[in-house]
Amino acid sequence: MEAKKLFSTFKLCVLFVFAAVANMNANNVQITDTSVSGSNITFKISWDNSWNANVAPANWDAVWIFIKYQDCNTRLWAHAGLSTLAADHSAVSPLQADPVSDGRGVFVRRSSIGGGSITNATITLKMTIPAGSYNYKVFGIEMVNVPQATFDIGDGASGNTFNSISINASSQSGGLTSAAIGGGSAAVPSTFPMGYNSFYAMKYEISQLQYVEFLNSLTYDQQRAHTANDPIGAVGTYAMFTGFNYRNGIRIGTPGNNGAIPAIYVCDATPGVENNSDDGQSVACSGLSWNDLSAYLDWAALRPMTELEFEKVCRGTLPRVAGEYPWGTTDITVVYNTLPQILNDYEPNENFSPAANGACATGVGSLSGIYGPLKVGVFASGTSGRASAGASYYGAMEMGGNLNERVITTSNNIGTGFNGTLGDGTISPVGLANQATWPSPTTAIGVAFRGGNYIEGATTVRTSHRNTAVDADRYPAYGGRGVR
Repeated sequence: MEAKKLFSTFKLCVLFVFAAVANMNANNVQITDTSVSGSNITFKISWDNSWNANVAPANWDAVWIFIKYQDCNTRLWAHAGLSTLAADHSAVSPLQADPVSDGRGVFVRRSSIGGGSITNATITLKMTIPAGSYNYKVFGIEMVNVPQATFDIGDGASGNTFNSISINASSQSGGLTSAAIGGGSAAVPSTFPMGYNSFYAMKYEISQLQYVEFLNSLTYDQQRAHTANDPIGAVGTYAMFTGFNYRNGIRIGTPGNNGAIPAIYVCDATPGVENNSDDGQSVACSGLSWNDLSAYLDWAALRPMTELEFEKVCRGTLPRVAGEYPWGTTDITVVYNTLPQILNDYEPNENFSPAANGACATGVGSLSGIYGPLKVGVFASGTSGRASAGASYYGAMEMGGNLNERVITTSNNIGTGFNGTLGDGTISPVGLANQATWPSPTTAIGVAFRGGNYIEGATTVRTSHRNTAVDADRYPAYGGRGVR
């Protein structure tokens, strides 16, 4: 689960058939050797620890692939449509490319039961964009499959927990009354994604590298909406905080200009040579507002997770356990991001020692610029089990601790009005997510928190602990992930 160094290469814009391309890697996904011929884009993909299992939890991992293309005249980036026909895409064994009905991307995954690393597997996808002169970027986000299944919510012990009931086909098709679900919830209609149906969830929280790639595809005005400091700032200006605080090393590599030309952002946690292996690319991105998170998810053609889906991802189909954490036990070992516990700061192999069941970045108890989130997947190793890796039932990492997970809440009618609308890859000119049923980017009414963070106490990390506070702002302990 290592993060490899990001590097990009661009050529001059030429005709559509011969395209300038960028190599993109995030977390342990690496996408290289991109080329375009006609409407087809071909690249090689690698990632570690891929699986497709026929025993519990009987799921698989995948990479959500989407493509952005830049008009060589306007210099603006747009989201590329992809064919919705499986026959229009190809993937070498052991992979397959699964198209989606809205054509916003594909899921690349193992085609049969098995496991192991994927190395330089060739993928070819058919795009549906007009002919022109473009640059291209191929993006990959690691996901875990969450199969359709009945599951439990509530645990009878955590704060503001739901009633101890099961979510099943009847719940999803008929809705839930306020009395049935409990926890001060509003009635939940059948249109609300309760988690019974299958979906994909991001394996990790959004990393700093992923957020940099997001920023670097935006206009100046859109960048200004998603950074704490103006894109026109000097080289080396930190993007999300006033300085190098909370382990966030995103900085301006090339300043924007005249309120029109966007900045180029880099990872530079250890100032010197930007985008070096020790620059924190895989550290979870702290300081995200609801506006930042919702825009990222819309841009990536994902959507927010609901708090019922949160419990499904954590607990899976196992019976509820009072006071349990997302890794399925009531054990927790508090971890600070300081030596000697954390080794190889900001490196792809940043890790915790010694290994312990329930290791979790939580409970620092004070807010200081020296503290912050850890690398995504930090507790996982080649020999770790679910509890020692801090993994959810379906293999999602850091569902507890590290950074708060923003979720769509059932506590009010704004939240329950969410119907699972997917992002379309495009945000507004001023940088806002623009999906009608999503809670407002500026008020965050309808959004709540799950999973605790590196500051709060351990009880907030519990799978069924509900924090229904509304906060639209940036804060050092706020991050997030999406689903589809």
